[in-house]
Amino acid sequence: MWLGQIISQLGDRLGLMALIGFAYSKKTHGSPLELFKIFLFIIIPVFLISPVAGAYVDRWDRRRTLYMCDFIRTVLVLIIPLFLFHIKNLAFAYFIIFIVFCISRFFIPAKLAIIPDLVTKKDLLMANSLVNITGMIAAIAGFGISGILIEWLGAENGFYLDSLSFFVSAVLIFFVTYKYGRAPNLQELKQVIVAAINKPIFQEIKEGILYFIRRKEIRFTAGVLFALSSALGAVSIVLIVFVQNTLHSATRDLGFFIMFLGSGLFFGTLFYGRFGQRFSHYRIISVALFLTGGIISTSVLILTRYQFFWIAALFAFLLGIFFSPVMAAANTIIHNVSDNEMMGKIFSSMEIVMHLGFLIFMFISSVLAEKFSGGIILICVGCLIAILGAASLVVNRKIQWLN
Repeated sequence: MWLGQIISQLGDRLGLMALIGFAYSKKTHGSPLELFKIFLFIIIPVFLISPVAGAYVDRWDRRRTLYMCDFIRTVLVLIIPLFLFHIKNLAFAYFIIFIVFCISRFFIPAKLAIIPDLVTKKDLLMANSLVNITGMIAAIAGFGISGILIEWLGAENGFYLDSLSFFVSAVLIFFVTYKYGRAPNLQELKQVIVAAINKPIFQEIKEGILYFIRRKEIRFTAGVLFALSSALGAVSIVLIVFVQNTLHSATRDLGFFIMFLGSGLFFGTLFYGRFGQRFSHYRIISVALFLTGGIISTSVLILTRYQFFWIAALFAFLLGIFFSPVMAAANTIIHNVSDNEMMGKIFSSMEIVMHLGFLIFMFISSVLAEKFSGGIILICVGCLIAILGAASLVVNRKIQWLN
């Protein structure tokens, strides 16, 4: 499954780069509006589909859900070039893109929810670390490789390669076995099927929301992920501009900066997955928040005065190291405290929480950037993250359920 996700997520970056390449091609005269439309169709399914998707993921067999999603995406991505480049029906092409990302809303919670069925409880942290490492490998290598491939092969061939990556992923997931999971007996299976048929889907969504609200461990994790996604949204655009202006390079140094950041995330996640089981996941998240906020504020202050790339690279690597444990720890908390039949709904809810925070604060920071310098915004965001980490660390020591 891990190998399949590396291939699939590399393909995702290739497909996204192909869409970006198309948006800035001669066919659309380099229109930013086309790029905005594409990202709009990518993000909307998170809010429209995720609540329903989580409920169905908990009804269905998760392995079958995963490989069927990939097989369907294989076919849909394969026909996107037909409407973009040959029939030239952009409306239908955007509709297919929308459907592809709607299907992805089923795939992501199923992928996260199936992990406890594949490994023992003591290996959950390492498994979640591997899941995060997969995304980092795709982020570090994917965009660089796909940018070269799209320029070399063209956007149309990029879609064909993306389709192939989904097919390979589907085949690999098809051969995944439930080594540690216990298969239900016929009586249990009958009870599950009858309950699923008799219970309306919106009743399950309601139960998922109530379950989400009532579990304080899940509320804590959701709050952390919302805060981090909000911070990422706030700094995403501002940080790019700050690095470009500080290092006086449009793309080259920015690319290396992201590479060092990704390397820090990779090694930090690998180290935490190996040794993090010895520590409280809640305390690790709090410390990571504090250090992440501190390194953001400190790096901006120093880079404003000393504009050297090696300083930026060092801070990017440290930022990756400090931030790396958060997602693995958060997912492991959810796996440990959630009932198996609720995990699909919980992970879908987390997707909504994270994307909502990202979009809101990306918009806010974009507006503020018109009036204030990027450095000031980054320092303020860094300080807020550090304060949040320090406050949650104090709470961790006082509340017994966080120990």
